[in-house]
Amino acid sequence: MNGRSYLLISGSIFGVVAALHVLRLVNGWPFQVGPWILPVALSWVGAAAGAGLCLWAFRLSART
Repeated sequence: MNGRSYLLISGSIFGVVAALHVLRLVNGWPFQVGPWILPVALSWVGAAAGAGLCLWAFRLSART
């Protein structure tokens, strides 16, 4: 696998993760890890981070 393929795959994965966070925000889906219930507002951070990493990966792949 070359570097461009890696960036395209990782950018796609981060895009899917960001989209799932946005869906969670819109629908108010609960999320629980063991005994901890994660607040829906935490998905704002996840959506922003996922979208940022997605854009970063696609911009880098366009350069190579």
